[in-house]
Amino acid sequence: MKYLPYIFFTAAGAHAARQCSTTTEYTHRVLDARYDGPDLDKPGSDLATISVSLSSSTTPLYECVAQWPESWKGFHNVTKKLIWSDCIWTGAGTGADKSVSFAVDWDKKVVYLAHVFACSDVQETDGLATGTLPLSELDCDYTEEGSAYCTPKATSTGARPDLRISTTLAPAAPDANNASCSDLSKQYQSWTLEKWHRQFVLTPGTFEPKAGTDTGPSFTLKSLGVDGVVFTCATTSSSIGLFQGECKSGVTKAAATFTFDPKLNILAVKQKWDCGDSSALETVGVGFMQGTCDRGFNSDLFTCSSEPVLIGTEPL
Repeated sequence: MKYLPYIFFTAAGAHAARQCSTTTEYTHRVLDARYDGPDLDKPGSDLATISVSLSSSTTPLYECVAQWPESWKGFHNVTKKLIWSDCIWTGAGTGADKSVSFAVDWDKKVVYLAHVFACSDVQETDGLATGTLPLSELDCDYTEEGSAYCTPKATSTGARPDLRISTTLAPAAPDANNASCSDLSKQYQSWTLEKWHRQFVLTPGTFEPKAGTDTGPSFTLKSLGVDGVVFTCATTSSSIGLFQGECKSGVTKAAATFTFDPKLNILAVKQKWDCGDSSALETVGVGFMQGTCDRGFNSDLFTCSSEPVLIGTEPL
């Protein structure tokens, strides 16, 4: 797996910082990890859930949770790409990262991690790094209800294993004005999703939005693989239970589209880069969106939002 690029923009806060010029290797400790198969108490449910607790010490700082149909094994059924999910800061300590995301290849039992952070030793610079952790030894069993689950195998003394994910900082992303398709083909493409917005009407006692009221999502995508590209994305249509949308930017070579599955909360983004010779370089990233939906006062209208989310792509 090649490394992710680092990019340039103003740091959000001094508390979320790591060294970038003297240190290029970083470590997250895995305090706990668990895979749960479909809940047999919920007829018709086919969703698997995987959760990982990350920290730099013994206190959980980031809780990572992903959910997808069990048969997908961590990959989107249409694009065949890894599904990335946000790791939420617990507030239990001082985090060193602005955004953390993970993905799991359950077939190969591998966890992927990506994180964005301010560089404390390079002014107005953010770093982006990635790494992997093989879950080579697992204990799998069944709950009393018959649902399958797996956890990392305990040591010979019964203690939790000492699991750590090491990540590595990578070279700078090429500038949007000078980037060629040759440059981009060697660069890990990913995005920071911000300003997530979606509205729908949910009648009390029901579990799905009232027909015709779901606006679909709108958001911005800040490219981490090409410096200077920011997309503004909005829903344009819906069909067969999916929302489709387009993303526009001020860079003429860059274009993007997306689809969103509101039942599974799965967002798939496709970016195209005009190579100038009647061809285009395509990159696809998929994210599990855990947006918070708040009900308006004395209203059935719900508005959904999210903290910034890092959406990765396939390892190069």
